[in-house]
Amino acid sequence: MSHEVDDYILQYPEDVQERLQTVRAMMKEIAPDCVEKINYGMPAFALRKNFAYIAGHTKHIAMYPGALCMEAFGESLKGYKTSKGTVHFPMSKPLPLDLIKQMVVFSIENL
Repeated sequence: MSHEVDDYILQYPEDVQERLQTVRAMMKEIAPDCVEKINYGMPAFALRKNFAYIAGHTKHIAMYPGALCMEAFGESLKGYKTSKGTVHFPMSKPLPLDLIKQMVVFSIENL
């Protein structure tokens, strides 16, 4: 675990920290050999190269799995705020853990 990523997560309120830690743990479970680092000011997870980023915000957490993943999961992401390479998971709804896991696996398989 990266101390830089720990410090990043600790800057947020406890409810945001819990969600970031949940997604972080999932990344490490799926890819135990992944490297955690801060890139572009947010936690990044890499194997041969970065496969996903996460970011905390007051009203949501964001995941940046890249444009290819966003395109592949577009139908499943309806109802979430998205952009070309980003999805926002609002604090007002439960995290869609199965969907996040599928997206992370897809991102790793398509490095």
